[in-house]
Amino acid sequence: MSLNISNIALHFLTKKEETGEVVIRFGAESLEVGTKIQSFMDSLHNIYNKKGNKGYGHFSTMPAEGDEARFVDVMESYLSDMQDFNAFSHQATHLLKNELTKYDLAETGYLVLCHYEHMGGRYLIAAIIPISEHYSVDSELNISADQHLDTDKLQLAARIDLFDYQQNPQGDRYVTFIRGRAGRKVSDFFLDFLGCEEGLNAKAQTQALVQAVEDYVSVNQLDADEKQQTRKELLSYCKEQKESAQDVSLKEVDKVVSKNEEGEGFYQFCQEQDYQIEDSFPHDQAIVNKVTKYSGYGNGISISFERSHFGQDVVYNAANDSLTIYKVPPNLKEQLLQLLNNEE
Repeated sequence: MSLNISNIALHFLTKKEETGEVVIRFGAESLEVGTKIQSFMDSLHNIYNKKGNKGYGHFSTMPAEGDEARFVDVMESYLSDMQDFNAFSHQATHLLKNELTKYDLAETGYLVLCHYEHMGGRYLIAAIIPISEHYSVDSELNISADQHLDTDKLQLAARIDLFDYQQNPQGDRYVTFIRGRAGRKVSDFFLDFLGCEEGLNAKAQTQALVQAVEDYVSVNQLDADEKQQTRKELLSYCKEQKESAQDVSLKEVDKVVSKNEEGEGFYQFCQEQDYQIEDSFPHDQAIVNKVTKYSGYGNGISISFERSHFGQDVVYNAANDSLTIYKVPPNLKEQLLQLLNNEE
């Protein structure tokens, strides 16, 4: 389903090599939402949704330094119709310029600001789209270079859930953002530009959920097969939630995990044990993916096996740091036998 775009602005920021000065080139005062812009924003929306390493946060209550307004202030002026989208986008771009100057980063490109609706939600996205060169050859074999917006390399982006922000301003997750690359402070810089603080920790929440499920199946004395089946059902539920961009709900997990109708349910178990898990939260799928399998790679060796095999068909000896595999998979066994024959 296509986005319903209310307003969009596109401005360009670059740095002078000689002085390091950040220069802004403002785009058109009003961009008409035609087929190309609609297609571009649909693509950007989908790329952002698929980014797995996201953080969750909220606007800081700290006042701005000096006389300059904060991002949330200029955004509020736009949302309350005190100024138009073009004025808001210009102010936001100046805020971004100031942060780029402070951090002395080379993270320049096209700043996209877009207010849109999708599937009943209202959003404001801010993203810096990097530029890449591409080459073409004409019929005379002349090579020419040109630039394009490289949305596949999107790293600096954040999205505000305007419904959540306006209905629950004390919340801690109405802003989502892409976490920075390893060793880079790009996400810190972008959060400072927006005046945001990190709030809900999706990784910690997911780890607590996985631990709670493990504790629950152990307390209820499920056998090995039942435990593994429960883990698979949890994994399946979480994948469905991730694919539909929905939060994980403890009460829904209760329906998946609770096996004994006469005993204590999973939701009640979590409340009594005080796991500090939210009733619903955006989860980290990478953590849930590990509940049914163990895997590792290093020094040219790659191993993966279902958790239920550990201690039975796969045995680890910590004393000599060795792993013994019983019931070798047939296709691997065939290759090993062939290798032994060749060596003989």
